[in-house]
Amino acid sequence: MGERSGARAMDWNATSTNHMPAQHFNIPDIIVIVAYFILNVAVGIWSSCRVNRNTLSGYFLAGRNMAWWPIGASLFASSEGSGLFIGLAGTGAAGGIAVAGFEWNATYILLALAWIFVPVYISSGIITMPEYLMRRFGGERIQMYLSALSLLLSVFTKISTDLYSGALFVQVCLGWNLYLSTVLMLVVTALYTIAGGLAAVIYTDTLQTVIMIVGAIILSITAFNKIGGYHNLERAYAGAVPSQIVPNTTCHLPRSDAMHLFRDPVSGDLPWTGMTFGLTILAAWYWCTDQVIVQRSLSAKNLSHAKAASILASYLKMLPMIFIVMPGMISRALYPDAVGCVVPEVCVEVCGAEVGCSNIAYPKLVIELMPSGLRGLMIAVMMAALMSSLTSIFNSSSTLFTMDIWRKIRRSANEKELLLVGRIVTVVLVAISVVWIPILQSANSGQLFVYIQSVTSYLAPPVTAVFALAVFWKRANEQGAFWGLMVGLVVGLARMILEFVYPFPRCGVPDERPSVLKDIHYLHFAIILCALTVGVVVGVSLLTEPPLQSQLKNLTWWTLSPGRTPPEIALQKMSTRSQSAPGSSDEPAKSPPRSRSWSSPFCSSPETAVGSPKPEKHRSIREDPFWARVCCVNAVILMCVNIFFYAYFA
Repeated sequence: MGERSGARAMDWNATSTNHMPAQHFNIPDIIVIVAYFILNVAVGIWSSCRVNRNTLSGYFLAGRNMAWWPIGASLFASSEGSGLFIGLAGTGAAGGIAVAGFEWNATYILLALAWIFVPVYISSGIITMPEYLMRRFGGERIQMYLSALSLLLSVFTKISTDLYSGALFVQVCLGWNLYLSTVLMLVVTALYTIAGGLAAVIYTDTLQTVIMIVGAIILSITAFNKIGGYHNLERAYAGAVPSQIVPNTTCHLPRSDAMHLFRDPVSGDLPWTGMTFGLTILAAWYWCTDQVIVQRSLSAKNLSHAKAASILASYLKMLPMIFIVMPGMISRALYPDAVGCVVPEVCVEVCGAEVGCSNIAYPKLVIELMPSGLRGLMIAVMMAALMSSLTSIFNSSSTLFTMDIWRKIRRSANEKELLLVGRIVTVVLVAISVVWIPILQSANSGQLFVYIQSVTSYLAPPVTAVFALAVFWKRANEQGAFWGLMVGLVVGLARMILEFVYPFPRCGVPDERPSVLKDIHYLHFAIILCALTVGVVVGVSLLTEPPLQSQLKNLTWWTLSPGRTPPEIALQKMSTRSQSAPGSSDEPAKSPPRSRSWSSPFCSSPETAVGSPKPEKHRSIREDPFWARVCCVNAVILMCVNIFFYAYFA
């Protein structure tokens, strides 16, 4: 197997990623890809006609009338962009199965989203996450800061990594020009995002999910058959040593703990302490406070549909271990000279990066193992992953800019103007993304997934801390939240700048980075940064005036009631609300609004937990008792399945 792998690797080197042999791509592949694009556009047009796109609620929240199954599929597809496909498989090839913990950890955070955060967001009648903090704390500086931070993260982290990975895949598989393929995908993506709003995004995400799962299953079965089945994976991976190595080093050897999910807290590449606590902080930011994700849950018909959507997404998030991570390990076992290269000169020849070529693990499998036609399907899968992620980011970013920034600049803007601005912002994001492509080419990283998570760990923990305290601690106020965010930003940026100044050394180069980089894992740093932010928020809040009662009622977990301010009314009064701060006549919350038992909302309808309110015509957080219990039972089953998988692979 080693000789065969070496021969294939040499063929790979000879052709390079930009000039693949013609026989790798033929007419059946073209037919499949064209059929995919036609189907994708058709679904986008059909779905965009199902809701009124000429209202803010219709365009940005799909009319708040989405069922659980397309929302659940969209939550999964939005998180499984091409960056994650390439990144998960690449990190799996480099280090084994531990990276799957990033996917499985989402189970508990998704349940927290649906059972804890979504009721608060629905109750507050908001559209964007920065808007929630504005209503909870008052003032506009936190709202503006979070909107700007979210837009920057979207453009330079999410869009950039997805574009790079998508372009890398298309280059490897098709040999297309980088700019042509990327611009084509961007244009098609932007067209139905601009035309259809969130409804088009969610329904096309559902299509993408089906295509991604079917394609990934076919490739996984083919890969496991090639390696001799699952029982041979560990042995084959352990023997995946490239023919050319750096003398007197061990970086060419696969990790001995490759099949372990939990790893040493000090020497592990993904320590179990960081994967348990630090990752939970990052996941809480992504799933519970990020506009891309929460916007989908807010579009649900009611709270039961939002809960069911989170359960479906959680089940789907368990699949990447088998369909992405393990195929990445198989790719290294089959092609160690290409995927597992460690000699800088060889790596540059293979993939253009000195630090390693693990990122090509997934496209390498596709180009080598898939037959004609199915190769086109897998190319469509990667395009689906890229486009589903980009549509989510485009729609949510336009929502953030329109509702949180443009309304502050143009306080008299009417609904028609806001809708126009939302569409223009999408076009601007497309333009910025295209301009960013040359920078992406020169910013190739060894493990794309590690890059994404490390950057997130420097910027996201302060946001997680502020949202958690806003929801669960009534005493938190605007001054505490603002200075907590500022201190967290300064500390996080300092670590991130050091990371870019002192990059991780390639194989054979001594690690001379500062101790703060070398000895503190980025997941452990996320824990420290979150704790620091909490300390600042608590300290400053206790030293300053308590929040007003208007900043607590229906805006914290403890002050909810079953029927809340209708989002429809809030949407009609956007410009009015943006001009007015909380009433100056309000007194500090000496006696907080009526609190409730911590357990009452979890497994019973709020009707039974709080009492039966008078029927209201507007949207509320009340649920049918039967469906509330069905969701709870399914959530318990989901957690049992998740715990079983953790225990089996730990």
